[in-house]
Amino acid sequence: MYSLLFDIIIEVLGILFLLYSFFIILSYLIITVLSALEMRDHLRKNKFADYLDVVTSPVSPSISIIAPAYNEGLNIVQNAKSLMTLHYSKFEVIIVNDGSKDDSVEKMIESFDLVKTDFAYNPSIDTKAVRAIYKSRNRSFAKLTFVDKENGGKADALNAGINVSTMEIIACIDVDCILSSDSLTRMARPFMEETNRKVIAVGGVIGVANNCEVKDGTVTDYRVPDTLLGKFQVIEYFRSFLMGRMAWTRLNGLMLISGAFGFFNREVVLKVGGYFPQTVGEDMELIVRMRRYMEEEKKPYKVGFVPDPLCWTEVPESEEILSRQRNRWMRGTIETLQLHKKIGYNPKYGVLGMISYPFWSIYEKSAPIMETIGVLYTLAMIITGDFSAIYLVALFVLIYFFSVLISSFSILYEQLAYNNYKNKKDLRSLLKVILIEPFLIHPKVVWWGLKGHWDFLKGKGGWGVMIRTGFKKAVEKQDVSVSQN
Repeated sequence: MYSLLFDIIIEVLGILFLLYSFFIILSYLIITVLSALEMRDHLRKNKFADYLDVVTSPVSPSISIIAPAYNEGLNIVQNAKSLMTLHYSKFEVIIVNDGSKDDSVEKMIESFDLVKTDFAYNPSIDTKAVRAIYKSRNRSFAKLTFVDKENGGKADALNAGINVSTMEIIACIDVDCILSSDSLTRMARPFMEETNRKVIAVGGVIGVANNCEVKDGTVTDYRVPDTLLGKFQVIEYFRSFLMGRMAWTRLNGLMLISGAFGFFNREVVLKVGGYFPQTVGEDMELIVRMRRYMEEEKKPYKVGFVPDPLCWTEVPESEEILSRQRNRWMRGTIETLQLHKKIGYNPKYGVLGMISYPFWSIYEKSAPIMETIGVLYTLAMIITGDFSAIYLVALFVLIYFFSVLISSFSILYEQLAYNNYKNKKDLRSLLKVILIEPFLIHPKVVWWGLKGHWDFLKGKGGWGVMIRTGFKKAVEKQDVSVSQN
């Protein structure tokens, strides 16, 4: 009796894992094809594009750049200056100091000749108390607004910036990111192209700046990081941005825009109540809530994506810090999916409910759990002698080469479209990482995802400490800035 029941359970599990593996492979093959088609169309459309027309056009949307900062005194002045030199006609820069404990406020006041103003602050979104709003007496810095508020976290700081903003589009970025000079122009264009649908948000590609040469706030020489974890993240970002998000854009099913570089329709953001400070995945949650609002209002809309390399950021090269980041990403994903479980598998929400939500729920959120159970199942079959050695080897080879194939395509996309990494030595090092990633890095990513699940169940919140070394030449990385926000 028990033996029969055990055999049935094993048989059912085997079928489930086989189906799960089949649909994963099928899904990523479809993503590869869709992303290739979307990239082809994007390159064709932009081959003869004149972005000067966007800068000079009277109908170009105005943009409020909002950059929250916590203990960024080391680089905040330089980064603020860099933001004010971007090429665009109608924009403002809002730096929000989220209760920093360092000398960020003093440095900003001294560097930009800031004074407190009687700004007509309209708190459309509830936030922690705003202590003061500063403007410069120097007309050269007329675009700059500096907000000093009590600490409330990144989402709360962004909401304060949204309250202060006056433009049509809000661009939410990390203050330590490096933006290309034409980033606003390229990101504004999708908002102008659609005539039958409202573009509610546009995301962009995030590049890895570690080990790159940065001069005057611009990446001048592209190099891959020296560390294994750094190189892995270069490949991972290629897969995520140039393949994953391009494919979802073609389906209009994008559920995530990176919090480091995202543009949003201010009107819609205010209607849904801004960022939700109670989640660590505020970037994903806002997009899902905006999409849900548009679906429920039955308004045609689009979430766009610009695959051009416009924003560069420093990624963690320490295993300890990277594990915290991935733990937070997993908790943010689970929180968002639970907050909006109403849309899941619900045809009322179209692509969002029937394709995007199930994919994130089954293949993103549940992947660490399913992979772990799959490994344990395989080990149990080997121990009991119910597993064919030939089948095991064939399965392993199939999964391994499929992983290598997808990662290789992501590098190919970058080289064909942008060719930023011109040094063949860098490309060879990335290809080597692709070959060893399934053995040395992927098991750790699965483990970090499992810990994210466990910490979510325990009710753990917060971001944890993220340590940055700053944008320097590889031989000059000495300064360390700490961000706890």
